[in-house]
Amino acid sequence: MDFEQTFLFVIEMIGTVAAAISGIRMAAAKQFDWFGAYSVGLVTAIGGGTLRDLLLGIPVFWMQSIWYLAVTLLSLGVVIVFRRILVHTRILFIFDTIGLALFVVIGIQKSIAADYSAWVAIIMGVVTGACGGVFRDILLNQEPLLFKKDLYATACLIGGLVYCGVIMLGGSVPLQGMACAATVIIMRMLAVRYSWSLPVMKSHDQIN
Repeated sequence: MDFEQTFLFVIEMIGTVAAAISGIRMAAAKQFDWFGAYSVGLVTAIGGGTLRDLLLGIPVFWMQSIWYLAVTLLSLGVVIVFRRILVHTRILFIFDTIGLALFVVIGIQKSIAADYSAWVAIIMGVVTGACGGVFRDILLNQEPLLFKKDLYATACLIGGLVYCGVIMLGGSVPLQGMACAATVIIMRMLAVRYSWSLPVMKSHDQIN
């Protein structure tokens, strides 16, 4: 495994841990049992990537290695041991944001590696980053964050544009990934800090 492959594998594992912890902790808040919490964490971690691989017509990534299931199980153990710390909303936001950012990077990279064009890669980056959270929210019977005014998918989209911009400038794969992830994280944090949001669609009754 060369340096670039190692770099991408490491960020994928970090993203898996972050996303799984986010899902497991939210399931714990709903008082799911350990198996239920693990299932929600796993869906959060692999849901977006699974949809991406199906759309791209390539082998589903988690079926090629047991690492993803094992790392999610490790994440369950982390939540059980450190549940008093992970109860804080700010910490959950950090895990969710890190998972989101790193999955955008992986989604774009895998799409480019499969010889898809840049615009497809950006869309697949958004799918990889955001759809796991959508599946998580559906399982938890709550409105998906993706469809709210919060800058969620928008941050993924801008991160994807930055990724492709670094490619055009001749940047290395690690630089592409770090620039993209940093953009997503900064966008999400600034959105929360300054209450940035997209306009909300209103019905005719609401307008009047």
